[in-house]
Amino acid sequence: MADDNHMKVDVELVRQLAELLDTTHLTEIEVEDGDRKIRVARKAAAVTAAPAAYAPPPPAFAAPAPTPTPPVVEVGGPSAAVGANAVRSPMVGTVYLAADPSAKPFASVGQTVAAGDTLVIVEAMKVMNPITAPNAGVVKAVLVENGQPVEFDQPLVVVE
Repeated sequence: MADDNHMKVDVELVRQLAELLDTTHLTEIEVEDGDRKIRVARKAAAVTAAPAAYAPPPPAFAAPAPTPTPPVVEVGGPSAAVGANAVRSPMVGTVYLAADPSAKPFASVGQTVAAGDTLVIVEAMKVMNPITAPNAGVVKAVLVENGQPVEFDQPLVVVE
């Protein structure tokens, strides 16, 4: 007999949220739908202090390589770097520069774009969100790489 007082867990949604944690390198994510709330979190490794005379054994696994800072491609000097003209990510997700791997990028340095033109796509929870140019101008810099995880408010493209 089913008990209506217990929440039914959407296992597929939990899996998608866990995958999103992996791809974005976040430690926790929470979604809310009406009175239902799902939070998926990953614990960070604990750091313990050891006496100075004690040398800890080497780790059993290799530490992850630091994430490289994306290159900034500029046209027209340092003023083209991040600034007031940077189009920023409205969400956490994965950025794609083209509709598919074999397609040409939506925007490239030196290209003239119109207001509303798609510059990149940010995928969040399996939804593709086009990020558009807020105004007409020339693409001065593309600050992200294809397939790179992005954070909320991270600069993506500079349009002047």
